[in-house]
Amino acid sequence: MKIALVGATGTIGQRILEEALSRGHQVTAIVRDPARVTKQSENLKAVTGDVFNADSLAAAAAGHDIVISAYGPAHGQEEKLAQAAQALVDAAKKAGVSRLLTVGGAGSLEVAPGVQLVDTPEFPAEWKGIALAHRDALEVYRRSELDWTNLSPAAFIQPGEKTGQYRTEENLLVTDAEGNSRISVEDYAVAMLDEAERPRFSRKRFTVGY
Repeated sequence: MKIALVGATGTIGQRILEEALSRGHQVTAIVRDPARVTKQSENLKAVTGDVFNADSLAAAAAGHDIVISAYGPAHGQEEKLAQAAQALVDAAKKAGVSRLLTVGGAGSLEVAPGVQLVDTPEFPAEWKGIALAHRDALEVYRRSELDWTNLSPAAFIQPGEKTGQYRTEENLLVTDAEGNSRISVEDYAVAMLDEAERPRFSRKRFTVGY
């Protein structure tokens, strides 16, 4: 596939880029500064794009099969996430790209019927802003007419081992036998590319964990 990847220099974006290239896909990294994309591959090119500007994104994404966004706002700028989500939706339409895959958040996943993780008493206060921002961005995708998919990670996601193994749910937080909810960034990227290649969650949010 020809993949337009937004946010390719971030922690998650770098792993998605590596996974996509390892599978032989052609990737266009859409970034503010192409010089920050240091990965070398004949299947990779880096172009300038503004995640808040639909015209800028559309120009970069035209001719691709799918747009994957790993954009994450800086701390204190969480409100920009929904703005970026709308720009991505508008850009995909303008570019004629029907499929949009995006990195989501775990906070809006349910831990009990009708109870979201972000609304539980033990949810860390410092994570609440970004969790609510991801929930708002998810609503932007749900209102769109695109073939979108939003992939929420487990409660804890960090760089680690690539096992190629994970479990999925749609709106329910995935936990292991001890009640832990975790996924490595590498296996999250595997799940993202698996969904890109073999869609199972069209116009849905889903989540992965061990």
